[in-house]
Order: sequence, then structure tokens, then C-alpha cells
Amino acid sequence: MKTIIEKQDKGLPAGICSVCSASPLVIEAALRFDLETDRTVLIEATSNQVNQFGGYTGMKPVDFREFVFAIADKIGFPRERICLGGDHLGPNTWRDKTPEEAMQLSCTLVADYVKAGFRKIHLDASMAVLGETDPLDPAVVAERAADMCVAAEEACTEGEKPLYIVGTEVPVPGGETDGLTGIQISKVPDVKETIELHRKAFEARGLQDAFTRVIGVVVQPGVDFDHTSIIAYDRPKAKELAEFIADQKGLVFEAHSTDYQPKEKFRELVEDHFAILKVGPALTFALREGLFALAAIEDELVSVEKRSQLRSVMERVMLDEPGQWQRYYQGNASAQKVLRGYSNSDRIRYYWPQEDVQSAVEKLMQNLNETTMIDSLVRQYAGLERARLQDAGKEITAQNILLDKVQQILEDYRYGCQEV
Repeated sequence: MKTIIEKQDKGLPAGICSVCSASPLVIEAALRFDLETDRTVLIEATSNQVNQFGGYTGMKPVDFREFVFAIADKIGFPRERICLGGDHLGPNTWRDKTPEEAMQLSCTLVADYVKAGFRKIHLDASMAVLGETDPLDPAVVAERAADMCVAAEEACTEGEKPLYIVGTEVPVPGGETDGLTGIQISKVPDVKETIELHRKAFEARGLQDAFTRVIGVVVQPGVDFDHTSIIAYDRPKAKELAEFIADQKGLVFEAHSTDYQPKEKFRELVEDHFAILKVGPALTFALREGLFALAAIEDELVSVEKRSQLRSVMERVMLDEPGQWQRYYQGNASAQKVLRGYSNSDRIRYYWPQEDVQSAVEKLMQNLNETTMIDSLVRQYAGLERARLQDAGKEITAQNILLDKVQQILEDYRYGCQEV
């Protein structure tokens, strides 16, 4: 991370992809993607995904660390080349609490992340809690971020000190749900205010050294996605932002919701000092795409009574437990069915850990591992030529098809982040 900042300060277009996922296959794909390089892999967890109570994954920060390290150890990826980050750490999960309660929980959250070895910490106190209304006063946001920084610094008793990200993006984390017409590119005066307010709040708490480790500011560069479409990066519209941050030594922008952007846009973003590109739903969308493709291949090769019935199992589970998608997917029953499977927001990702779904996935993989994969079916349903895997020294297997689906997304990010 520090090397990227140093290169950006010299005008070199260096960047890094931030993998925001708790999917074991996505994490394995990301680590395998850079197994033979010397690059660091940045993997982040969010506050609602992983927290001191387990989050929706059931993992506390130390559990997530061990979860990632276990995957790394399995494939021989060096632990020292993994950077763990915490995204949107703050009161987001506790909006129904009073400010005092929410901030106490938030400080514990940040401390637990740092104690577990997370070294990239996004301090985000931008959300209103009980008795408050959005948008919050930016000064209040900065004061609360500084309070969380105190907790982080006190928790870091050994190892490298944390690097911090401040600010927040305009869109809802994970993609818009109500269309893209309201997306506003961040304005330079607002970004200046964010930086200055955080500087003052940090200094008031004796955190001058910690402020030197604020390396990034989250802004909205005008990129986002909804269920079926994206807003691609429009470089001229972000010109003022790019010119501003170029003069702020030691600082870069962090861009959220960059999923589904064309790879050329990633390069433009990095050249314009959006050096940290976060991706999440696009990776699990690719994984879902691979699993659905494998299910279609299974239908062609395996007798009905032996099939996993993955698609129907997933549909039943999502209908039985609609909490993760129902308020996000509008329209009639037919429209909702399409979105359950194919929305860019990929809320289906919350259901893969379900026991019945996991059993179906295991059955699917077992069936295909016991069956010869036919080239024409792999091309038809997975959109994959044998030569692509063979050139990489890999066999055509169900596992490799899934990993490759995810790695195709990572290839686009590498294209944008690598120096040319």
C-alpha cells in the first residue's frame, strides 16, 4: 500500500484491487491469481459482514483472519503478502442505537479489527443513528472517526501501525437499488472539507502521527451500478477531482462500487489517482455465473435422479427466506425471479452458505468430477475454451471453471492497476 502511494506521488499510475468478499472460492481465486507474483493481495471485510458479534457471516475479525489464512496455507500463498482491511467500520450496523451506544460499539469493532491484524482501516461514521437524520454534519462525522482512530491506535500494541481511509461514497455500499439517476460526483470543496475536518479532529486527540497514515479518501467519481446497468467512468467529469488529489502528497482516492466497469475505465481511474479500486458483487456474480453454467452442463450429462437440482434448491431457499432480497428487488413475480438470479447487486451471494444450497453445490461438483467434461458443453454454457485453461497449465474441471470465472474479473482489474 505504501509503495502504491509513493508511486502515485511520483506521477506513476499504480493501483490495487481490493477484494471485498467472504466467499471462500472468491478468496482462493484471488490468492491463486497472484500466487506466482510478488504482489500483495488486499482482502477486505465489511462491518456488517464481520464484527464483534459475528456479523452475517458468523465471523469475528480474528475468525475472518484465520479463514483467509487457512485458504492461503492450503494453496501455499505467503501470509505476509496478504493485507487485510476493514471497510465502512463505524455505526452502520447499529443505526438503531443512540449515538453513545453506537459509537461505543463502533470503537470496539475497530479495536477488534486492529487486534486481529487488519492494517487498512476505513473509518466511516457518516451514517445517522437513533434520533439523527441524514446527512450528518461533516464535523460530527470527523469527530466520530477520530474517536474510532483513538481506539484503533490503542489496540495496535505490536506490528505495523494501521493505514487509514476516511470519507464515504455517495451511493449505497454494494450498488444502487433505486436507479442511477441520482448519482453525484463528489465536489472538490467537499473533499477539502472532509480532509481538513478529519485533520483537526485527529490533532485535537493527539493523533498527528495517525493522520500521517491517512492514505486515502473515499469519494464518488461517478461510477456505480444498479440491477441491470452501470454508470461507466466519465473522465472529463472527474477532472477537477483528479487535479486536486494530484497535489495532495501521500493521499489517493479510494473508489467504491467499481464492479462491472470496462477494463479501460480501471486504467483511467488509476491514472486519475483512484488508486484503490474496490470490487465485491462482480466477483460473486462471476462465481454465480460459473455455478449456473455447471448446473446446465450437469443437466446435459447426468441423469435426472442424480442431479444436484442446484437452481431449484436455490430458488426454494430464497423464497423461503426472502429477507436478503425482497426489499431490494421490485416488480412482479416474474421480474423478481429474474433479479434473484441475475441482478448485478448479486444478493444471491448471501444464500450460498445455506446448508441446503451447500449440499446442492457439493453434489454438483461431485457429479461433474465423476463425469468427463465435453468441450462443446464448456464452450456453450461456461463460455470457456479449453485452450484458455490449458495455456495456464490447468485441466478443465468444475473447480477450475469456477476459479477462472472469478479470475477473468481480476484480470480486468490487473489491466487497470499495473504500470505500463
